[in-house]
Amino acid sequence: MARLRILVVGAGFAGVACVGRLERRLAPGDADIALVTPVSYQLYLPLLPQVAAGVLTPQSVALSLRRGRYRTKIIPGLAIGVDARAKVCVVRRITGELTNERYDYIVLAPGSVTRTFDIPGLKENGRGMKTLAEAAYLRDHVIAQLDLADAALDEQEKISRLQFVVVGGGYAGTETAACLQRLTTHAVRRYPRLDPSLIRWHLIDIAPKLMPELGDKLGRSAMEVLQRRGVEISLGVSVAEARPDQVTFTDGRVVPSRTLIWTAGVVASPLVETLGAETVHGRLATTAQMTLPGFDGVFALGDGAAVPDLTGGDGAVCPPTAQHAHRQAKTVADNVIAALRGESLRSYRHRDLGLVVDLGGRDAVAKPVGVELHGMPAQAVARGYHVGAMRTNVAKARVLTNWILNAAAGDDFVRIGFLAEEQPSLRHFEQTDAYMTPQQVREHTASLNAAQG
Repeated sequence: MARLRILVVGAGFAGVACVGRLERRLAPGDADIALVTPVSYQLYLPLLPQVAAGVLTPQSVALSLRRGRYRTKIIPGLAIGVDARAKVCVVRRITGELTNERYDYIVLAPGSVTRTFDIPGLKENGRGMKTLAEAAYLRDHVIAQLDLADAALDEQEKISRLQFVVVGGGYAGTETAACLQRLTTHAVRRYPRLDPSLIRWHLIDIAPKLMPELGDKLGRSAMEVLQRRGVEISLGVSVAEARPDQVTFTDGRVVPSRTLIWTAGVVASPLVETLGAETVHGRLATTAQMTLPGFDGVFALGDGAAVPDLTGGDGAVCPPTAQHAHRQAKTVADNVIAALRGESLRSYRHRDLGLVVDLGGRDAVAKPVGVELHGMPAQAVARGYHVGAMRTNVAKARVLTNWILNAAAGDDFVRIGFLAEEQPSLRHFEQTDAYMTPQQVREHTASLNAAQG
């Protein structure tokens, strides 16, 4: 008889931690394990703004899947549909061909994509901060704006190239604005013909507070740090229209700008829609054991799953954070093994470790286990947490070395070739148009079964 097959979708915090625990707790003869991912690394997403700012190299936050993964078969492709009745996952390989991966148990950890709205020009002119390619592209783009402004003969062009708009007052947006503002502040010293006062950063959010999860005191502290650096913060404001050379805010202001960075939240991967299952705000509605009700052998976790928060109560679900994804992975792996052996499943419970926000340089705010910190103590906690959370010692060493080198030698502000002649869109970077509809998935698997007789 063929061995049982466990298919894990996604190589983020959730998927990689789940695969690691399955490998440790299952004997080689118990089941075959496969991991579906379009990239050959686990991205350490919290440090992506520092890649965009040139503080860290891209390789330092891309943790190789081949380091420490020996039994798991890695399938290089994007899962674009799941037929739970046929127990088939449709994968578009990096070559473009479609393959069908059968499973006995599937763990869905596809993560999330950037949340967008029907704002004129947003999808064409906005740039995200969700993938390694986006971070590398943004670094090139921001430095290119300085180069082009330095060479510009038209004053209006120069002004528009030196104004930058970041939308989203959460962790991603705040850290992105903080890190890239430091990049332009340091870089402009190498451009003697540019007036530093022309460089302006705008951070806007429709919410009334900056990073409300941190609490009023730390949120204000982070806001004051950015304002001291010259970042203009506007709350209760969003984007009404995005053009290639200007951004219109909902309060009527028109900002001449060639750079719109969109970090206004995330939504679950479009893969979850292909199952036709019940969702909560777009995330798969799971049990506390992270099974999908009514679907045999399907588990879901991470950003794509609305896992009940048993410690929060009142119908709360766990927020889409790396901390939850990593911890949920351990419970899911144990539950897959329990299901395989006919044992009872365990519910997911957690204890919050707190939050950290690195604002670059010596600035940070943190709330470890409820203790509010800012400045250097918070920076030490933030960077210590990130290094400790990295999966391999090689990654830890690379990040520490990059931090030391950047602090000692600074940056060379070099564009490294990711700036395309035609600006890629959010859809291009995150492949959000690649997924099937539930009907297309069913038709695909039906034709497959018919062909096999």
